[in-house]
Amino acid sequence: MKVGIDSYCYHRFFGEVYPGQKPAAQPYTMDSFLDRAKALGCDGVSLESCFFPEFGESYLTGLRRKLDDLGFDRVYAWGHPDGLEAGGSTKAKSEMLTHIEYAKLIGAPVMRVVGSSLMFRFAPHEPQLATLAEWFREATEIASQHGIRLAVENHIDYNSDEILWLIEQIGSEYFGINLDTANFLRVLDDPVEATRKLAKHVYATHVKDIRPVKGVSAREWYYFSCVAAGEGLIEVDKIAQVLKDAGYRGFLAFETDMPHPDYAEREEEMVEKSVRYLKSVAAHLN
Repeated sequence: MKVGIDSYCYHRFFGEVYPGQKPAAQPYTMDSFLDRAKALGCDGVSLESCFFPEFGESYLTGLRRKLDDLGFDRVYAWGHPDGLEAGGSTKAKSEMLTHIEYAKLIGAPVMRVVGSSLMFRFAPHEPQLATLAEWFREATEIASQHGIRLAVENHIDYNSDEILWLIEQIGSEYFGINLDTANFLRVLDDPVEATRKLAKHVYATHVKDIRPVKGVSAREWYYFSCVAAGEGLIEVDKIAQVLKDAGYRGFLAFETDMPHPDYAEREEEMVEKSVRYLKSVAAHLN
C-alpha cells in the first residue's frame, strides 16, 4: 500500500483562507508543493484543480514530466467546492467534462469528481441523485475513452447507500468512489462499514481524521475538525485493511480541511505526523 497527500492539505498556503485563519506567511506553488511531497517521502499526490495556475497544454505536459521525474502516482482532483451543485449546474457539468482532458494530459489514471456538497445536503436527495447519475454516465463514457476512471467523492453530501446507488446506476468499471474516511461520519454514517460496502469500488482516497471541537455547534460542518491521522475518531488502520483485502491499488492520500484548534496554523506538523502514521499502517497490513 502506497502513501501520499492531497494538495488541499495546504489550502491556506494556496490562498484559500477560511474565516478565522491567517494567510500563510510563505505561499505554495505547484512546484513547491510537489517538492514538499517528495521531501516527505510520499509515493503519490492528489492534485486539486482549483489550485492549478493554468490549464494550457504546455503547462500540463510539463507538470506531467515533473510528476514522472519525481516518481509520483497521481490523481487529478476536480470539483472543489460544490462540484455539480447536486445536479443544479450545467456550467459545472461542462467544466467537469473539459477537465477529463486535463487529467489525461498530466497522466492521471483517476480523476476525482464531486456531485454535491454540504450546501445542498438538506434538499431532497432523490432528484439530485437521478440527475447526477445521468451526468456521471455521460462523463464516464468520455473518460473511459481515455482510460481514465472517475471517482466520486463522498463530500459531506450523501451516505454510503446513496453513493453505492450512484455507482450501480452508472454500472461501469470506469466509475467508482474517492473514499473520504471522515466525511461519512459527518453525515452520521459509520466509516468502516461504509468502506466495507464500497471497498471494491474505491479508486482513490482522502484519508482524513477528525475530532469534535468544544464550543462549536454540532450543526456546524467543522464541529468535526481535522487532526493528524491516527489521533482522531476514524479507525484508519481498519479502513486500510479493508481496502487492502479488497485489492485496492491506489495510494492512501492524507487530506485535511478545517484544522482542529490543536493544529491551528500547524498544517505542516499535521501532514508530517500523518504521512509517518500512514506509512506505519501500510507496513503492518496483513
